[in-house]
Amino acid sequence: MSSETPIVPGKPTSQTPNLEEPTTPQGPPETKPDQRGPQPTTPTGAKSNDAGSGQAQQGDYHTTAQGGRLRDTNHSLKAGPRGPVLMQDHHLREKITHFDHERIPERVVHARGAAAHGFFRAYDGAEAVTKATFLQKDAVTEVFTRFSTVVGSRGSADVARDTRGFATKFYTSDGVFDLVGNNFPVFFIQDALKFPDIIHAAKPQPDREIPQAQSAHDTFWDFVSLHTEATHHTMWQMSDRAIPRSFRMMEGFGVNTFRMENAAGETSLVKFHWKPENGVHSLLWEEAQLVNGFDPDFHRRDLADAIESGDCPRWELGLQIMPDTDDQTFEGIDLLDPTKLVPEELAPVHTVGLLTLDRNPKNYFAETEQVAFHPGHLVPGIDVTDDPLLQGRLFSYLDTQISRLGGPNFSQLPINRPRCPVNDMLRDGMHQSAVHTGAAPYKPNSLDGGNPTSATDAHALNDIPQTVPESVRERRSPESFDDHFSQPRMFWLSLSETEREHVVDAFVFELGKCYEETIRKRQLRVLAAVDARLCADVAAGLGLDPPQHSAPSDVAPSPALSQVGRRWPIAGRRVGLVVGTDTPIDGIQRVHSLVREKKMLPLLVAPSGGHYGTGDSAIRVERTYSTMRSVEFDSIILADGVEPTTEIALLVSESWRHLKPIGAYGDACTLLDDCDFERTAAGVCFGSELGEVVDYIAASLAEHRVWSRTDT
Repeated sequence: MSSETPIVPGKPTSQTPNLEEPTTPQGPPETKPDQRGPQPTTPTGAKSNDAGSGQAQQGDYHTTAQGGRLRDTNHSLKAGPRGPVLMQDHHLREKITHFDHERIPERVVHARGAAAHGFFRAYDGAEAVTKATFLQKDAVTEVFTRFSTVVGSRGSADVARDTRGFATKFYTSDGVFDLVGNNFPVFFIQDALKFPDIIHAAKPQPDREIPQAQSAHDTFWDFVSLHTEATHHTMWQMSDRAIPRSFRMMEGFGVNTFRMENAAGETSLVKFHWKPENGVHSLLWEEAQLVNGFDPDFHRRDLADAIESGDCPRWELGLQIMPDTDDQTFEGIDLLDPTKLVPEELAPVHTVGLLTLDRNPKNYFAETEQVAFHPGHLVPGIDVTDDPLLQGRLFSYLDTQISRLGGPNFSQLPINRPRCPVNDMLRDGMHQSAVHTGAAPYKPNSLDGGNPTSATDAHALNDIPQTVPESVRERRSPESFDDHFSQPRMFWLSLSETEREHVVDAFVFELGKCYEETIRKRQLRVLAAVDARLCADVAAGLGLDPPQHSAPSDVAPSPALSQVGRRWPIAGRRVGLVVGTDTPIDGIQRVHSLVREKKMLPLLVAPSGGHYGTGDSAIRVERTYSTMRSVEFDSIILADGVEPTTEIALLVSESWRHLKPIGAYGDACTLLDDCDFERTAAGVCFGSELGEVVDYIAASLAEHRVWSRTDT
């Protein structure tokens, strides 16, 4: 491969810059092949003839906001070279004023995010439960998906222990549908009235504004130890699920229960699931700590790089379908309680389509930051339920978009515009960019000929009629909401032994960061109500006596909740190919080629930068010994000629501790004989046959990690 062709993603622009500053006029640079902005539409949803370039900057010359060409943007207008700046410098005022207003309020939650464009293709089978057009067989719908952390600010690190958002905007022919979910199937609270409380408790403490993007502090554990309905979500947050290896390896859940209606008017209750093609996989705690220092943008970089390199991430959309009964329960589980999940063993997930993310945004602010999701953006065939958390979300999301985006016309921003006609009769307001016609923006009217007409066909939104039982107006939850411990126990019992150890370690770390021993003791009482062993192990780590409490009995585990024990595709997994100064080039080229044939991504690591080889066969060095760290790689292969340096010893040691496959050939095998493991250890392959080494690495990565090594 030539030196001009990028081996791995990350090239900043589509063109190679000149050494000197360009001085001749040239238009804006071409967009990279992996990038595309929103489909061009007008503010009222009509397709635009403009191919997208009309929304970007225009012309060869620098201008003011009004289009006037500028001669100089380096010097303010002054009274002489050393004189004061003149107030009449309109260019200075315009440039500085706009800069002063560049930022908009960040999201209160889900502030830090990354996103991508893509498409959703429906399978056969959803027609039985919904008339939603985008779920009919072979329908293809444009989408925009945003992933995020909940607690941290925009400037926080990607791999904090936190819940993560998984929000997808479907631009359907019947209007926008937003599926706004998380990477956990349950939430902290049962009623939206408690949402400000849980977020205030989890956010940095108000006196010192620390800690950032963490739940390891007194206010969080004070709240959840008193508010025990949070226990199930807390168990998930202390598990490996809270630190995904990648957005590409993260499940998504709609959390709340929705109601679907088919063409015959029959209704069902459903829960949404996103199942990643690459499998569900997490970082180890030590890896997360290293990543936050080595690359705080780890997740957003991984997503963008995967798309740019052609390893497009995919998720299957699945539905858990339950009968729409009067009591809205299923197998004893209250479907209106967002702190509870329905085990897949009781209600299998029926896959109804495939989401593919294949294009990166052109501009982070215009797309990822300004996209506005709302669970009330519904389409015919999908409706909400009386879940009290969902009911509050229907108010909150709209309110926060108006606040963040400066007014009620946020739907006219290009990333939010529908891909179907819009005739909403909403007028004026801040940032109105549509130019409406007509004299009668009200209904009914005759001056505009009655336009717009109310819809009565199958494409009209329908609030599905539901009987409201006779009741008393009161602030109270049903008795079924009072069980706070059986499902956390189910989650605990469903985990592998390794995963349980990680949960214990997480509780010990987080509670150990609390100043008040009272809070630690109170949370131990909560854990005792989940499982005696869990409580005892956490108590031992904290140096406290475990309280006596009886945990729920007769709780069946749900094996689907464990991340361990299955095999997954390996496309896009990163293999560090480590070479020395005198490594023979033919072996390097052979291994590099074999890794790429497996659809994995080889990253060449060498003592210094540059290239290995010459001409079309040259391989660019992507990392040097001083710029690499083990957390970048899913596996490493040490080549013949690797020097026994401190950096290499650390790389091997961390890869071993983090249960990653390790390969070696040539004299690198002898180098590794001094390590703390044998050549026959699990997940280690030393050999001279390069094909066998790469095959072994690929087979090991299909399980994500060498889990058997936890027993050694």
